[in-house]
Amino acid sequence: MSAPPPVLFDRTLLRTRLNRAANLPQFAGFLRDRAAEDAVERLLTILRQFPLCVEFGRKDGAFARALTASPGAGAIETLIETDLSHAFAVRAPIGVVVDEERLPFRAEAFDLAVSILSLHWTNDLVGALVQIRRILKPDGLFIGALFTGSTLTELRQCLLRAEDEVTGGAAPRVAPFADGPDLAGLAQRAGFTLPVVDIDRICVRYDHPLKLLADLRAMGETSILMDHARRPIRRAVLARAFDIYLDQFSDKDGRIRATFEISTFTGWAPHPDQQKPLRPGSAKARLADALGTTETRLD
Repeated sequence: MSAPPPVLFDRTLLRTRLNRAANLPQFAGFLRDRAAEDAVERLLTILRQFPLCVEFGRKDGAFARALTASPGAGAIETLIETDLSHAFAVRAPIGVVVDEERLPFRAEAFDLAVSILSLHWTNDLVGALVQIRRILKPDGLFIGALFTGSTLTELRQCLLRAEDEVTGGAAPRVAPFADGPDLAGLAQRAGFTLPVVDIDRICVRYDHPLKLLADLRAMGETSILMDHARRPIRRAVLARAFDIYLDQFSDKDGRIRATFEISTFTGWAPHPDQQKPLRPGSAKARLADALGTTETRLD
C-alpha cells in the first residue's frame, strides 16, 4: 500500500486567505481573466454541447464572465460554480462550497469540468484529478489552468537568499509548482485521455515588491505552506529580500519583474469511440520519406 502524499498546504488557512481576498475592496483578477478567456477559446473550437458544467475555484467569476462574452462557447446550459471560500461561492447564481480535495458529486454527473488557477493548492494533484475524472460522463471534458514551473521565481530566489543572509538558514516561502510539461503525464495517471498542455508565461511589472505582495494578497495567493504558517517571516528578512529584488530583477526604469507561468491542459474522460493511438509498427508511411532524409537503423 503506497504512502499518502505529504501535506504541504494548509487548506484551512487557504480558506481564510480566500475569504479575506473576497472582502477586499478590489480583487486582483487580471491573471484569472487571462486564463478564463483562454479556456473559453478552447471551448469555441469544440463543436459539441456541454449541458451541465461545474467549475472549481470560481473566486471572482472570471470563467462565467468569459462565457458571457463569447455566446455559444461549448453550448453550456447550466454552470455550477464552486469555491472553497463561502464568501466567493455565495456570489454565484448557482454556487456551492466545495473542497477540491473532497468532491461531493456523484460519478458521471457532468459533461464539462473547469478549474481556473485553483488546483495548484491541492496536496494531492493526481488524486484531485482522479476525482474530477470520475464525476465526468464518458467523453466528458476537463479544462484546467494552474500556476506552474517558473511562477514567482524571482520572489522565491530573493526570499531564500535574504533569509539565509539574515538568519543563517532558509525555509521555502514560495510554494513549489508542478512543471507544466509534466501535466499531460499527471492527467494520464488520473485516467484522462488525449491530454494537451499549453504554457503561457507572463511578465508582470511593479513599482516595488510591496505592490507584488499586495496583488498576491488580493488574489488570495499568498503562501499557505505548512512550515511557513508555523514560522512567520521576520521583518529584517523581508526588507533584505526587497533590496535583493530591486537590485537583481528591476529594469532600467526601476520597475521590478514578476514571472507567472500558467499551464492549461485539456483531458477527456475515457469513451470507447475516442480516437486511439496507432499500434507501434502500424504506420503506412515512413517519416524519413516525409522529411526527405535517409533512414539509419540503430542496432
